[in-house]
Parts: sequence; structure tokens; C-alpha cells
Amino acid sequence: MKKTKFIAILIAVFMVGFLIAQPLHAITTEEIAKASTLEQILKRGTLLVGLEAGYQPFEMTDEKGNIVGFDVDMAKIMAKALGVKLKLVNTAWEGIIPALLTHKFDIIMSGMTILQKRNLKVNFCEPYYYIGQCLLVNKKNKGKIKSWRDLNKKGIIITTKLGVTGSFTAKKLMPKATLKEFKSENEGALQVANGLADAFIYDEPQVRVFAAKYRKQCFGIFKPITFEPLAWAIRKGDVDWLNWLNNFLRQVRGDGTWAKLKKKWFVDYVKEVAKKTKKK
Repeated sequence: MKKTKFIAILIAVFMVGFLIAQPLHAITTEEIAKASTLEQILKRGTLLVGLEAGYQPFEMTDEKGNIVGFDVDMAKIMAKALGVKLKLVNTAWEGIIPALLTHKFDIIMSGMTILQKRNLKVNFCEPYYYIGQCLLVNKKNKGKIKSWRDLNKKGIIITTKLGVTGSFTAKKLMPKATLKEFKSENEGALQVANGLADAFIYDEPQVRVFAAKYRKQCFGIFKPITFEPLAWAIRKGDVDWLNWLNNFLRQVRGDGTWAKLKKKWFVDYVKEVAKKTKKK
């Protein structure tokens, strides 16, 4: 090896060692706080909430085209607590997590089930509601279908929404049946109401709404098939925003706000749907 080449190598090794030995800039808690979504919301003056307005009674559009529901009311209270305006960003379910990760909004408030696969991409707050998969069954099957076990047969047609836990549950527990998936909950339930399918599998609150809406054609089996905690989702690594949200949730649970909203949307709303159906 030539002497000049050897010296060059020694200099390069020395420089690498020197750079490695330099102390890295320590990130302070103040810097972490400034980078938080919480601070961005306060500076912007608007809370951006992502949801899919098709999941009754959590979020849906009313007769006037307004987005309403349990999550919407909770978002309004959250924005008021932050002292900012609220903007709802209606987003297709299959793109809702990618939209959060690309900063289209600050939080997903859309009845999202905590799944380990999802938890690899986002952070979840503490659960704010617990559900299970239930069944909407066509009345022609009265006495024949008493539980999900009766659906695991060839010739049985089950419907649900594409890409949701109802789909995962049906594939796992009822593999012998034919599963048909639709882009919306309404399409899946309507198939059962029209006698084109035997049962619709979905979240308990939504099934109760459909059982009230299609009470003449269908009945509900409300014994939960699964245990599913629902939670708000945020981008990973944001401890300040997560801390604020968990404390907010504890507050609204403790002061009776959560219970009032539960009665409004999971009891009174279902009764209202039943009354409207009865009049028709």
C-alpha cells in the first residue's frame, strides 16, 4: 500500500471517530411539546376530525345532509374544551388511516375497533365504547337461526361491509357460508331485509338501528359474538396529544356527558327510527 493512501485512510478513520464522539443535541420536553398535534391545533384554531359518515349512530348524515351522531357530538365538546373551531373531514373507510398519517386531520373519531394490526400504524386512546358483532336476520329464518353457529352452513348467505371486523368474524367463524361484502352498511342490511341474504353481521349499535328500521322483515340477535373496544386514533409518538385526549375522556365520563350522549344516540335515536318505521 502506498504511504499517501495509508495516510488518507488514517485521516478518514480519525474523522469518523471524531464525529461519532461529538455529543448529539438532546431534544428537550419543550421541543417535543411544540411539535405536538395539540400545539398545532391551538395555533391553527381548528380541530380536524376524520370520520366516515355512514356508521349509525356514531356518525351519519341526517335528512338535511348534516353529519350527526355520537362521535360528532363528542367532537363538538372536544373542540369547545380546546377553545377552537371544529371541521369534520368525511373520508372513505379504506383510506381513513392513510389520510391521518398524511396529516389530512388530527384524529380519527369514527367508531374504530382497536386491532393489533391497526395499532402498528396508529396510536389508540383509551376505549370510549365497547361493542360486539351481532346479527340482523331475515324473518324467514325465525326458529332456524338462533345464533351465529346456525349460519356456518353451505347455502347460507351472510352480508357485511367490506374491510370491517364483521367481515373478519364471518370468515373466521362461518367459513362454510357464502359471504357477500358491500361498500356500505346500508347495502348489506338491505339485502337481508329484501330476502336476498339470510343474515347481516355487524356492530351491535348499528344492528339495533337496522332491526328497528326493518322490524317487519327482520329480527336482531344481540348476544355479542366478539368483544371489541372502540377508540380514537392518532399518529404514533404524540404523547402530549394522547395525554390530553385520555384526560378529556375521563372528564366527560365522570361528569355525566358521556352517559347523556349514550342515551341520546343509542337509546332515544333507535326508538325514533322504530317510530318512523311504524308510521310507514
